[in-house]
Amino acid sequence: MRLQVKGRNVEVSESIRSYAEEKLGRLERQLADPTRVEVELAVERNPSIADSHVAEATVFTKGPVLHAREASADMKASIDQLADKLERQVTRYRGKRRRGRRRSNGPDLQAVPESERQIVKTKQFALTAVSPEDAVLQLELVGHDFYVFRNGATAEINVVYRRRGGGYGLIEPQ
Repeated sequence: MRLQVKGRNVEVSESIRSYAEEKLGRLERQLADPTRVEVELAVERNPSIADSHVAEATVFTKGPVLHAREASADMKASIDQLADKLERQVTRYRGKRRRGRRRSNGPDLQAVPESERQIVKTKQFALTAVSPEDAVLQLELVGHDFYVFRNGATAEINVVYRRRGGGYGLIEPQ
């Protein structure tokens, strides 16, 4: 695994660099080679931001690109939180790959108990009017598999999603 640590608005000391390498080195056990990890450490200069030490990482795998961002009052705490978040993402990614190989043509709804087919969570959010290209950028930033948005050109509700084979899809109503 290749790990690159760089700083934005901050000089990265050798102790912080080695700390980040140690913490993010734990991902190497779970990821297949070749994997590249880019870590960017920053200090926000805005005095109204309490959590000004930001650690952001992008993990380039054979499959999806994983991205995480954490902020706190201390750089080492931000790196710790970032490493934990990335470990959860890698575990979820590896689990999806394993489940995907075992699956046949699709889920067998008869085998799934009815109690597991119930809606257990509802989420509400404001829709923003953006272009499909901007929606793809937002999809990458939030780290989800899909993103619901209002198309700025048509004012219709659209969905962009990450395709298994790579690339993105766009769902538009008729």
